[in-house]
Amino acid sequence: MAVRPVLQLGDPRLGQSSAAVAPDLLGTAQLAGLIDDLRDTMAARDGAGLAAPQIAVPLRVVIFGITSNPRYPDAPPIPETVLINPQWTPVGTETAEGWEGCLSVPGMRMPVLRASRVHLSALSPCGQTIDREVMGFEARIVQHECDHLNGVLLPDRLVSA
Repeated sequence: MAVRPVLQLGDPRLGQSSAAVAPDLLGTAQLAGLIDDLRDTMAARDGAGLAAPQIAVPLRVVIFGITSNPRYPDAPPIPETVLINPQWTPVGTETAEGWEGCLSVPGMRMPVLRASRVHLSALSPCGQTIDREVMGFEARIVQHECDHLNGVLLPDRLVSA
């Protein structure tokens, strides 16, 4: 559909919590158009993930996935996934610190501590239940993108020395 502008650090809309996607929006052309815009915008900027609030749509929708990406040359492939109204909980207590970038904080990477493994619950764009465990880089992306849905930005998660 379209490559949309990505809101940048300092835009107050990035600090707001997003609304849940209503059941009557699932499976609609309107939601499909938003997902297409997220996909196109993420691809145009070599992102590994993107949340709807980053393109000024305050809904709980994220997309992520990676095949090969110059921003993450060592990242394993992750199939494209769209999450509607996602929630996650840590599995166990293991955490890992890793360097993260963000399309809303261009040109910067920061060390962030994340759960190493998370249980993910969400809906697919047509309303099917997604219920699975993810780990490693995929778990990091899920947590990062879900932070956007709650108005949390990368600098808010910066690990202090």
